Amino acid sequence: QVQLVESGGGLVQAGGSLRLSCAASGRTFSSYCMGWFRQAPGKEREFVAAISWSGGITSYTDSVKGRFTISRDNAKNTVYLQMSSLKPEDTAVYYCAAAIRASITSITSRYDYWGQGTQVTVSS
Repeated sequence: QVQLVESGGGLVQAGGSLRLSCAASGRTFSSYCMGWFRQAPGKEREFVAAISWSGGITSYTDSVKGRFTISRDNAKNTVYLQMSSLKPEDTAVYYCAAAIRASITSITSRYDYWGQGTQVTVSS
């Protein structure tokens, strides 16, 4: 079993920054693909970013490229999402997830474990 706990969400003005963290349990964290997803009210959960087990490969949805950066520290069993130049349309609950059988993926169904989410609200 893998437990994921997100933190770092909050209220920020448009143009501001936030850093989300996701702490993972489990001795094999360093072998998982990790991803960030988000879900806005009335919308489906969508892919935001993913990072391979080594951190050497990353993937982003187009709307966040150049503004968000995903990273991981395998020694701390933690994955991060640095968000800059935030926009009101980034408002959502952000979830981290672990895919234990994928090298890197944006497909929701490929992720095996999910955190409970952290709210990010961007005011205009």
